[in-house]
Amino acid sequence: MAPKRQKQKRSKRGKTKITLPVSEEAEPVNMESMGHPEIYPLVLTSKTQEIFNCRIDEDVTDEQPYKLIRKEDIFADFENRAAVSDFYPVKKIIQEYPGDELLLVYDKDFKYGLNFYLIGTEEGKENYLNPPEVPEEQEEYKEHIPEDIYIYKPPISKPWVSLGSEKEIEEESVKESTKEITYMISRKRSEFGAPVKFSDQNASSVKDAYIECTAYPDKKFTLKQLERDVGMQVVPKIKDTSTQTRWTYPKNATTQYYPREFSEEEKDALGQSKTLTEFLNNVSISVEIALQQNEIMNTFINDWKSLAEEEGTFGDKTDTHLKEYQSFTYMHNLTENMITCVSWHPIIYGLIAVSVAVRLSFEERVHFSGKLLLQPSLILFWSFSDPIQPQLMLESPDDIFCFQFCPSDPNIIAGGCINGQIVMWDITAHADRIENIKAGGSRSKNVTLKPMFLLEPETNTEAMYIRHCAVSSIENGHRKVITDIHWLPDTFEINRLGSVFENRSGISCQLVTCSADCTICFWDIRPQKALTPQPPPEKKKEESIEVPFDVPSTFLHLNLSWKPLSKIRLSKGETALDHCPTKLSLSEDSLLYKAQDKMLAQSKAMKAGEMNPYQNLEGGLGNYLKPIDDFCTKFFVGTEEGEVIYTDWKMEKDPETGRFMTKKPLSLYTVHDGGVHTIQRSPFYKDIILTVGGWNVAIWKEGIMTGPLLQSSCAPKRYTSGHWSLTRPGVFYIGREDGYIDIWDLLEKTHEPVQSQNICITMITYIKPWTFSAKQQFIAIADYYGTLHILEIPWTLSRPSTNEVSRISYYFEREVKHLEYVEQRKKIREEEKKEMEMEKKKVETYQKSKEQLEAKLKMDYESYLELEKDILINLGLIKVEETMSNKEMI
Repeated sequence: MAPKRQKQKRSKRGKTKITLPVSEEAEPVNMESMGHPEIYPLVLTSKTQEIFNCRIDEDVTDEQPYKLIRKEDIFADFENRAAVSDFYPVKKIIQEYPGDELLLVYDKDFKYGLNFYLIGTEEGKENYLNPPEVPEEQEEYKEHIPEDIYIYKPPISKPWVSLGSEKEIEEESVKESTKEITYMISRKRSEFGAPVKFSDQNASSVKDAYIECTAYPDKKFTLKQLERDVGMQVVPKIKDTSTQTRWTYPKNATTQYYPREFSEEEKDALGQSKTLTEFLNNVSISVEIALQQNEIMNTFINDWKSLAEEEGTFGDKTDTHLKEYQSFTYMHNLTENMITCVSWHPIIYGLIAVSVAVRLSFEERVHFSGKLLLQPSLILFWSFSDPIQPQLMLESPDDIFCFQFCPSDPNIIAGGCINGQIVMWDITAHADRIENIKAGGSRSKNVTLKPMFLLEPETNTEAMYIRHCAVSSIENGHRKVITDIHWLPDTFEINRLGSVFENRSGISCQLVTCSADCTICFWDIRPQKALTPQPPPEKKKEESIEVPFDVPSTFLHLNLSWKPLSKIRLSKGETALDHCPTKLSLSEDSLLYKAQDKMLAQSKAMKAGEMNPYQNLEGGLGNYLKPIDDFCTKFFVGTEEGEVIYTDWKMEKDPETGRFMTKKPLSLYTVHDGGVHTIQRSPFYKDIILTVGGWNVAIWKEGIMTGPLLQSSCAPKRYTSGHWSLTRPGVFYIGREDGYIDIWDLLEKTHEPVQSQNICITMITYIKPWTFSAKQQFIAIADYYGTLHILEIPWTLSRPSTNEVSRISYYFEREVKHLEYVEQRKKIREEEKKEMEMEKKKVETYQKSKEQLEAKLKMDYESYLELEKDILINLGLIKVEETMSNKEMI
């Protein structure tokens, strides 16, 4: 309950007695904790200082910081201002003070916490006004104490004096506005004092075993940012400016030249001018001489063409290295194979055929002969559009070491086996499979390399195996491996004696092969007239063999009965041994480089519906043979011993026996220290031949019997193959056994290759370049591990320089003159040597005397007698004793 209000009691006299509240009766605060219980701090406002005349810096100063105030004045202030008086906190002290005046001291340094303090005892007042005298010893001690030394004084707790700040704190404090809710929690009386047992329990295994109170944001409560610390930095303004000169009005400026012509009147005047007539008469002789000496320029020359080469070519002009374009490897063979021969298809671009053989020595081949028969020997047709699966695979009875497309019909292929047989294929039935349907077969300048085989996925899932049409007779053919094979051109044919006649069939029907059995054979694919009488038709019908349905009957008449037309042996002359040919080159080989257009026309004609001439080979046999006069029947042959032979295939009659025999070689040179692998005519010069064998290279000129025009020094590695460039007359490529290819450029260097480039890690077995277009050329390089590398020939090696043909021809002419000069010098030196020997003999005969001549004749006679004696003793005609007696008689 609230305390009752106290009633004021009136006295009998009518006066009221004022009673102070309990709070005003509190004890005043003194400095007893600091050792001065008589001192009471006060706060005197400016109003109080005016009332009691104790204003700071006026009534109280540093010199006189105290003021004596009468006790009655203080009581009067109590009556006037009551509790507002500044002396009210020490009212009790003032009332109990015994004296009449109280000492008020100004506390400038706030030593006791406030600006004034009151001394509440007389003793303290006297001690302040009259301080006791300090002994001299203590004063001297004080003088010696430095003023800078800090004396620690522990803090003294002071009572809190309210100045009204608690009201502000109470106003700013937070108070609960909601009403508190009271909960009472109880339990059953029976459970009081019951025992408690604690145990471990998994909260997740018991339902409602625990409740998780996760924190979540309260959407109703948001914080507003009322104050933010922001820093600012004054930076100078930066501005990017630029200027550009603009061509406001671009215009195309052109200049046109036109000749200045005389008018008709001026022309008539010049025509009648005597000075012009005299001038022309005077200079006509000199102009004629200048024309004869080619001293004036050609007015019809293309200056732009002479100024620079065409820029629209493939690749960079500075690039000189061959670039890898594609590679082919047949992965389905169980044995390790190598590539023996490579040939591009003559009319289908992007199609290349390779022959593969087992990589075995002769002893290993004999040992595994039974197993090798179980695996077919193949010629693979690869296309740029499918580097994994061959398009066609031609089967043969044994490994093929050389093959060639027929120049009249590319669907006819002839190959030479390791067992000495010739194999013939006819792929006419499969021509649609390998032809480029989209690009046709046209060889235009704007042609681009596209996929060669546009086949359906169902028809090209497996490679096509094609069986051979015919093989030659084993008994009548070669006995060893066939190393080279060539088709004779369709312009001529030969008979058994090697005489040349006009071709009666108009197509290529004859082949020439060379083998390791030291023979060169000529073959004719047409049926020959039988020398023996034919069996009756009934018997012939019984002996006929059924032909499989997948084998064409084009060369059925040749199968297992094909014999060579003529056979040539290159005899060494002095001995019974013969030369072993490895490669040969006919004089008409250069024509085959230009036969592609003709083959293309023939293939188009056959597509148009004309009959294939190879289906009727007997058609032209009835025509009369017309001999060809002045036909060159000589050819080059390379042997296994590194010899280059120039001989004639035409036979001559032996005057002693009357038989037709092979002519002796016209020339024979041993320039290579190994077997000849390449012998090839230049596609630009019919009489220039390249031979590669052993460790060196040689270039020959037909008709020059004194030796090669160029013979290189021994290379660090053995050469294995070579080929002329098809577009540059001075460039040829040489393959080595270490996988490098040497590129020769006779315009730059004639003593060494201009560059060597690594192609593979094993021996290069064959090189065959191919021209796709005027701006793109490829070269096929086969290696010993069975991989075919297709490389792109750079611009510098495919584009001929200005007048390169004439410059290379001039180089060959100089080399011919050099050989003639060397031969003349040899003859001159031999003659000089003979003359020196004759003069030496003459001098010796003149210098010898008669006695010396007799002594020499005697010595000759004695040597003759000794020789005679030895011969007679060896024959047993005389004995040793008889010879001794003859000597004694002499």
